[in-house]
Amino acid sequence: MFSPRVFRKPFVAGLLAVAAGVALSGCSEEKTETKEIVRPVKVVEIVKTGEARELDYSGSVKARTEMNLGFRVAGKITERLVNIGDRVKPGDLLARIDPTDYQLAVKSAEASLIAAEKQVQTTALTKVRAEQLFTREFSSKAQLDQATLLYDQAVSTRDAAASSLDQAKNQVTYTDLKSDQNGIVTAVNADVGQVVGAGTPVVTVAVDGEKEVQIAVPEIYISEFKPGKKVKARFWSDEALVLDGNVREVSGSADQQSRTFSVRVSLPNDERVLLGMTATIEAAASNSYAPLSIPLSALSKKDGKDIVWVVDRNASAVHARPVKLADFADDGVRVAEGIEPGDLVVAAGTQFMAENLKVKLPAAEQQSALAETGEIVR
Repeated sequence: MFSPRVFRKPFVAGLLAVAAGVALSGCSEEKTETKEIVRPVKVVEIVKTGEARELDYSGSVKARTEMNLGFRVAGKITERLVNIGDRVKPGDLLARIDPTDYQLAVKSAEASLIAAEKQVQTTALTKVRAEQLFTREFSSKAQLDQATLLYDQAVSTRDAAASSLDQAKNQVTYTDLKSDQNGIVTAVNADVGQVVGAGTPVVTVAVDGEKEVQIAVPEIYISEFKPGKKVKARFWSDEALVLDGNVREVSGSADQQSRTFSVRVSLPNDERVLLGMTATIEAAASNSYAPLSIPLSALSKKDGKDIVWVVDRNASAVHARPVKLADFADDGVRVAEGIEPGDLVVAAGTQFMAENLKVKLPAAEQQSALAETGEIVR
């Protein structure tokens, strides 16, 4: 017979193992029970203002008309007679290329013209003789027609030679690059010894007269700039110099790289305004479109997109919302799309935010303090 003691110890050990498992399970359940995280946050309330916004863009003063002057024929530059900053008037010689080949072309054309004239004289005599023989009935009508045809061909050849001579003479004059209008040299693009092709810009001349400022406007604000719009022009070199300008031209397409539109603003004649000066164009934006502002610290990134964390007042939780930026300013970031007046936006600690994260809003008196200190965005 087996003794009961043989089974007692294993039985007791089994009971102890089961009890230990139950105890460990209970401890594990207690450890997994965690309190819901509620994070205090600093927020700003988006408020729309009724003030018209100023649009400021910097640009440089340019002449309304700039001429990129180049030779009408190809050749090697032998002289350059002007430098940057020189004033020029119509007829002034700016540069010259080697005219040797074109002078030889003139001599060749002259020789061709002389030969063509001799041919006209020869065929004219032949034609006269053919007419006399035909009148006396010593030759046929066919011989007269042939003589007349040879004469007409000789005349055409002479006329073509004369045109070739005129063209060759013109090309000799094209070896001198001259100014067409009064202006100032703003750039020299080629120098002595350089071989240039026909039409290659050699000298740039800014024509005297009206000046303008060229600025680059983002596509989101281009609708604010129409030809004829009144603007203000301020100049970095003289804070007291403020001129009234008019939008003269707006580019019909955006630049492929910067995605901005070129806008030209006409300036009144003023001796204090010099070419190349830096100017700031100020234009008032309409109230129909006023981007809302947020602090730079409220802007975040998610999946490569710009977002802000907006607080749901009812659920006291945050949600990511994509936004479209208008531009950057000294006081923060201007947002074109994505937020509305009245939204509460997390203004600090955005790196700790997560979707549906519970947050604790500041007390009402804290909100009032934020508004008084200007931390609530308007």
